[in-house]
Amino acid sequence: MAQHLSNAQYDDWHYSNAVVSNGFVFISGCTGVDKDGRCAADPSNQIKQAFDNVSAALALAGLDFSDVVDLTTYHVELQQQIAIFRQIKDQYIHAPYPAWTAIGITELAAEHAIVEIKAIARQR
Repeated sequence: MAQHLSNAQYDDWHYSNAVVSNGFVFISGCTGVDKDGRCAADPSNQIKQAFDNVSAALALAGLDFSDVVDLTTYHVELQQQIAIFRQIKDQYIHAPYPAWTAIGITELAAEHAIVEIKAIARQR
């Protein structure tokens, strides 16, 4: 049976921030939206905020980035941001590294968002 870890969007958008199932925690895609519902214009700040949002979702399950086994990232203008994304990612994720897939897309649901990060973590 899955355990749904709620978030502010649970009632509005009808999804869980994280779902615990069979020893894994599935983190919904997190953009760089801050507490005020805005995305920073600066790509570095927006990417850092997205990682901070994933970190908060992991914390709901008592986990951190060392527990992540799979990372999927979605990028608006992937080639323009991938270098800075990799630098910031390395501030949060250390060896042994998870599997990672980076996908270029045309837009995201959050207005002005340039990145969305989805993760799967293994429970301790």
